[in-house]
Amino acid sequence: MSEKGLTDQAIREYVNLQRLKHADDFQKELAYQEKVLKSRLQSLGIPTEDLKY
Repeated sequence: MSEKGLTDQAIREYVNLQRLKHADDFQKELAYQEKVLKSRLQSLGIPTEDLKY
């Protein structure tokens, strides 16, 4: 990954943490971010059905 790509990813992660930190409904925000991340993974061809936390 290029330096620009790594910078973009770090900023995205920071923004997501700030969204969680300041969310009125933590669980709702967490569920939203999980949906977004699963969509990104699937768009890259990574199966998400078997992901366990």
